[in-house]
Amino acid sequence: MYNVPNLGFVWQNFDAIVAGIVRSIERAHSAVTDGRILVNSGQLLDTNINRSPTAYENNPRAERDRYGANTDTTMTLLKLVTTSGQPLGAVAWFPVHCTSMNNTNHLISGDNKGYASMRFEQDINGGTLVGKGPFVALFPNSNEGDVSPNTKGPRCVDTGLPCDAVTSTCNGNVEKCIAFGPGSDMFESTRIIGDRQYRFAKDLYDKASQEVSGPIEYVHQTINMENVTITLPDNTTGKTCKAAMGVSFAAGTTDGPGYFPFKQGDTTNRLWRKYKSRVKNATRELLSCQHPKPVLLPTGDLKWPYPWQPSILPTQILRIGHVLVASVPAELTTMSGRRLRDAVKSAYEMNSQQNISVVPIISGLSNTYSSYVTTFEEYQIQRYEGASTVYGPYTLDAYLQQYRLLASRLAAGTHNQLPSGPSEPNYLNKQISLVPGVLFDCSPGGKKFGDCITEPNGEYTIGSRVKVSFISGNPRNSVRDESTFLAVERFDSNTNKWTLVATDANWETRFLWQKVGFPLFSCHSIATIIWDIPDDTTPGVYRIRHFGDYKDWTMTVYTYYGSTKQFRVSAYHH
Repeated sequence: MYNVPNLGFVWQNFDAIVAGIVRSIERAHSAVTDGRILVNSGQLLDTNINRSPTAYENNPRAERDRYGANTDTTMTLLKLVTTSGQPLGAVAWFPVHCTSMNNTNHLISGDNKGYASMRFEQDINGGTLVGKGPFVALFPNSNEGDVSPNTKGPRCVDTGLPCDAVTSTCNGNVEKCIAFGPGSDMFESTRIIGDRQYRFAKDLYDKASQEVSGPIEYVHQTINMENVTITLPDNTTGKTCKAAMGVSFAAGTTDGPGYFPFKQGDTTNRLWRKYKSRVKNATRELLSCQHPKPVLLPTGDLKWPYPWQPSILPTQILRIGHVLVASVPAELTTMSGRRLRDAVKSAYEMNSQQNISVVPIISGLSNTYSSYVTTFEEYQIQRYEGASTVYGPYTLDAYLQQYRLLASRLAAGTHNQLPSGPSEPNYLNKQISLVPGVLFDCSPGGKKFGDCITEPNGEYTIGSRVKVSFISGNPRNSVRDESTFLAVERFDSNTNKWTLVATDANWETRFLWQKVGFPLFSCHSIATIIWDIPDDTTPGVYRIRHFGDYKDWTMTVYTYYGSTKQFRVSAYHH
């Protein structure tokens, strides 16, 4: 379903991700060494807010009173070092959406967690280029389903007034209710939220003293999430449903609004009721099972060209000593994650033969993706997250039941006897891609690919911006993996050589590409490179280079490069 706005499956993107993952595994395997793992946790404040507080408030008062906030603020970190104490890596789980860069952004970005990872790695690796040092810092997500990084909260962009709290609309219009902050724009907000995660993780890393000991093992089982019967605490039963998206899904969130006339909490959208039969009507059985969700798309019944949403889901717990990482194939809301953590911890400790206190961690969006998971109480409000809880009101209860089973089997040592579950189908050969390929590139008369057409000034001061442009080929001719589309270089007068100081992976650089003329028919394009000169830049002589590939009319791809003239960077003017 999520491939529809992307014009289908993008093979180039998929192949690049797979190649990167495989290469990472190979390098990790070849660099295996003896080491130690330590764990630490703490409360990181002012870094997230709840974007569906009215749904959260529908949870039982007694349960809410157990916690100091309507978001989780706990960061849990694993510190990996060699036996001699040399840093190897860090993994820091913290719940916050990667939506600091909003849906107006067209640049490839790691968002706030990518920024945190980059800063942490640069800190430990010293002067190495981004992504090139031996130390690796990971910032996986946790139960961030209802958690936003836009800490100033939502406002009506036309009036500046607060949005309607229940529907996240401004005079009935969802598109005008947008959350901002904490920075003046999305770039600054990304940097601030990322920096807060990095600094807190670094502090936890430096102070980590509790060593993790014990075996490393896992339990894994697939389940048919559309057909789970749950025994509830009052001994009644509940059942999951065929997948379906609710009306409020189309309203989006305050991090990325959807479309008028949809709104969050909406159960009576007459416009959609008039036209939805042109997609597919939901059956009475589905409507009853998903109640009170008004079904927008009965995705469990939409099978062409393959199922629109998965039914067979992988569930897994990884044990690292006394740390239990519950890998969940969805986005859990704050309270859903709290309940799941408690369930895993309780089930494990109750069934373990050892007197052990475990540290449970939710690692969300793992192994596959099946939208959101709210609590039963939050589901009744039908905000975006409830509308996106695709298997119905008992989805969380099904996960609780399943992960109690996994935790108890892992604790008892009988996890290897657990049936593997139904096979996950592979639809890779059925993917449809409507993304057009690159026909060919061309350069204007008298110019060639790589020619700099907007040169830099002769001199800049630290803190200023350099902006240059080049005649370019389409970047999709080559993803240039482990390479770069740009280079910022400083001249070393001692060696009479140019030294690479920044690539397109650096935060202070941006690579923008656009076609000249009408996009569908133009073969001429321009690459614009921006370098915001960092405060720690060494004064001296610099140049900016552009690397790329162009395709000629015979479909042959050629590599090219170009360079600006030299320019000087000097210290601040006082």
